[in-house]
Amino acid sequence: MGAARLLSLCLLLAAVVRTAGQRPRAVNVGALFDYESTIGRAARLAIELAVDDVNADRSVLAGTKLDLTTADTNCSGFVGTVQALQLMEKNMVAVIGPQSSVIGHVISHFVSELHVPLLSFGATDPTLSASEYPYFLRSTVSDYFQMRAVASIVSYYQWKEVTAIFVDDDYGRGGVSSLGDFLTAKRAKISYKAAIPPNANTDVISDILFKVNMMESRVIVVHVNPDTGLQILSIANELQMMAGGYVWIVTDWLAAVLDSSKSGYPENMSYMQGMIVLRQHIPDSDAKKKFTSKWNIVAHKRKISSGLNSYGFYAYDSVWIVAHAINHFLDSGQQINFSTDPRLHDSDASSITLSTLKIFDGGEHLLQQLLLTNFTGLTGLVQFDSDRNLVHPAYDILNIGGSVSRLIGYWSNYSGLSVAAPEILYLKPPNTSTSAQRLDSMVWPGDSTTKPRGWVFPNNGQPLRIGVPNKPSFKEFVASGKGPDNVTGYCIDIFNAAVKLLPYPVPSKFISIGDGTHNPKYDDIINMVANNTIDVAVGDFAIVKNRTRIAEFTQPYIESGMVIVAPVKQSTSSAWAFFKPFTFEMWCVTGTLFVFVGIVVWILEHRTNEEFRGTPQEQVLTIFWFAFSTMFFAHRQNTVSGLGRFVLIIWLFVVLIINSSYTASLTSILTVQQLVTGITGLDSLIASTVPIGYPAGKFIRNYLIEELNIHESRLVPLNTIQDYADALNRGPKAGGVAAVIDEMPCVELFLSYHCNFRIVGQEFTKEGWGFAFQRDSPLAADMSTAILQLSETGQLQRIHDEWLTRPSCSSDDSGLGPSRLDLGSFWGLFLLCAMICLFSLGAFFVKISWQYSRYSGSEAAGEPSEGAATSPAVSEVHPTKPKPRRLDSFKDLMHFVDKKEEDVKKEMKQRSSDKDHHGVGSSDTHTVYSA
Repeated sequence: MGAARLLSLCLLLAAVVRTAGQRPRAVNVGALFDYESTIGRAARLAIELAVDDVNADRSVLAGTKLDLTTADTNCSGFVGTVQALQLMEKNMVAVIGPQSSVIGHVISHFVSELHVPLLSFGATDPTLSASEYPYFLRSTVSDYFQMRAVASIVSYYQWKEVTAIFVDDDYGRGGVSSLGDFLTAKRAKISYKAAIPPNANTDVISDILFKVNMMESRVIVVHVNPDTGLQILSIANELQMMAGGYVWIVTDWLAAVLDSSKSGYPENMSYMQGMIVLRQHIPDSDAKKKFTSKWNIVAHKRKISSGLNSYGFYAYDSVWIVAHAINHFLDSGQQINFSTDPRLHDSDASSITLSTLKIFDGGEHLLQQLLLTNFTGLTGLVQFDSDRNLVHPAYDILNIGGSVSRLIGYWSNYSGLSVAAPEILYLKPPNTSTSAQRLDSMVWPGDSTTKPRGWVFPNNGQPLRIGVPNKPSFKEFVASGKGPDNVTGYCIDIFNAAVKLLPYPVPSKFISIGDGTHNPKYDDIINMVANNTIDVAVGDFAIVKNRTRIAEFTQPYIESGMVIVAPVKQSTSSAWAFFKPFTFEMWCVTGTLFVFVGIVVWILEHRTNEEFRGTPQEQVLTIFWFAFSTMFFAHRQNTVSGLGRFVLIIWLFVVLIINSSYTASLTSILTVQQLVTGITGLDSLIASTVPIGYPAGKFIRNYLIEELNIHESRLVPLNTIQDYADALNRGPKAGGVAAVIDEMPCVELFLSYHCNFRIVGQEFTKEGWGFAFQRDSPLAADMSTAILQLSETGQLQRIHDEWLTRPSCSSDDSGLGPSRLDLGSFWGLFLLCAMICLFSLGAFFVKISWQYSRYSGSEAAGEPSEGAATSPAVSEVHPTKPKPRRLDSFKDLMHFVDKKEEDVKKEMKQRSSDKDHHGVGSSDTHTVYSA
């Protein structure tokens, strides 16, 4: 009994194991697309051929048949949803499709609940990749990358604005939203969005395109469905929107249409010349060629009128993705089982049988197998990244010209725009730098090879709104009259001259801003440009950092750094004006140095030069006369010693510098104007506490407070030229200002009216005036080119001379407020002279010491002893020790120094002779005594 039970249990376990390891005979897979659409016709045959290839390949699914069930969505979101539910009733383990992004959004919720993976080859809406659709997987390239490619093309050709025409559904809105993000990153934008309602008729499309044609941008991006797209292009041609000057960038729907047309182009499509068309990049391979040939043969047999497009390749690979995933799913021991959802039950009041919808128990595991896909298909490497997108997204960039579309380059997520195929670039390091982006030459609409400007003035009757400041003064720059066109001035003439150089007409009107009695705030006018209240600001607008953040400025047409203006007065002379060039310390040191040099030269020349000898009174007078006569190079004494001449040469150089400096300073004091306030430049102005005037409404106030840290209480706003003059004349003590800070052109104009003021210090900023346009306005670049052309032809200078050249006072500040010369300007020169004098004295005293030593020795040797006349006997009996005289006292030294060098040499020579004579006499006496 026990043995029988054990045997039965073993047989049961064996049956369970055998059942678990046994693969099903067939696996149900659904396919959902539009049978009669451009994409659907190519995908339908491709899916059928893929299923046949999978079932014929014994290495995949190992005997399990892939059973395909297709459903036609009939270009309807509602029908597509119903068809999807009907597929789910048949226990599908996966669904290939849908083709439409709209249907994808709807049924993704169903498959998420039923755990049935959805693998779409045609739904490209970027928002379908969101985490709310965990069972949706895209086996084609997302429009996220296609819009990135479009933005790269726009940036490559340096266009700043585009008009987007899109179908108003999930597919169109999702793509255009991504395009806007990528354009913003490249400092461009979508200036107008033209939404085409699904299934729109001709009248609706015509009205929308008419509005598009009224816009400024001529770069048009078309992101619609194939059927609607052809209708849009046809109507645009009727509205003459395919002529020169337009740019049409069309997403991959048009490439699918062109590839599907066996005749090369659909009928009446010659107006598409010059368009840029994107197409998913399918690398060339033997498998691709073989499949294309097979598809064409079968299509011919079935009398399919359309051709194969890129979506057909992705549909084919989608079947193989599912087949590989199911194979791995079954190899892992998983079973295909479905279970009912207790939340779904039939209602007696409804004929809809919801209970037939069952949950695929292995759906989560199969989804993971799909995400792990890694093989090489017709479309290249089939693998998903962490965002569930295919790796290596890439597009062909086509240019329609003649009877065919011409390949002008590629775009890939790896290296951007290039003329080399992406699969070649994958073998190299990525390079997305601007210099590496490249496309071949284009033929544009109108059969032109010149890149279109990409914009025109809008045809909606709106002229260019030009804002000009209405100020009470400085009307040479901008003067607003009573009428809107009665605006004159230097800035206005520059603007009008630049507009005349543009290769297109610019309708415009001037708008005065301000009441004419007070200066308007210039930053507010720039904000009006940024807020689209006006289109451009023309006037004396400085190009500064804060303004460039919100507006686009042209090339500067005049330099306008800031300077300081201060009042001056004519210097009055006095009887003691000749003392003013030097400070008291300078006079003292200079006089001392004159006397010192005179003493040094006297010491060096006294022993050798008769002109420096005499009585003490005469020698003192000689010292002072020689010293001060060198000031005029009128000294009569000649120097004969080498050291004396050396010192005199250096001293005469010092005297030359002192004379020249004194003369220049005295001339300035007696002839130039003097500063009233003592402000000599920016540093002294900042360090002081005096009030400062500035032009009301301009950026200068913020600059002084924020950049120079000048307290706001010191700043006084001024409006007119007369306000400047009155405030400066009153001065700080009478409620005026010590100085005015303004831009150089305004200051030069002010000084042409008032000659009792001058620019002090240097220009301490470097700006320029320009015309302010809205950010990324293409007109700004053209106006900059026109301004450069005005400068090159000399017209810019002629306009300047016409308005701003007046008889004026010199604005040179080189003679303002001459400073008295102090010791700090000459201490180096004086120190050098003193050191040379000391060096010469040292050399002189070394020479004197050497001479004195020789002179002293010769005197001791030549002096006879006291007993030289006595007899030898007496000397022998009473020997005496010689006592020579020593010149070792200071008095003797001074007496030696005072001697003429010539006398010293003669005396030393005489002593040397006496010494020789005395030596001979002593020898004769010694001989007689010995005898």
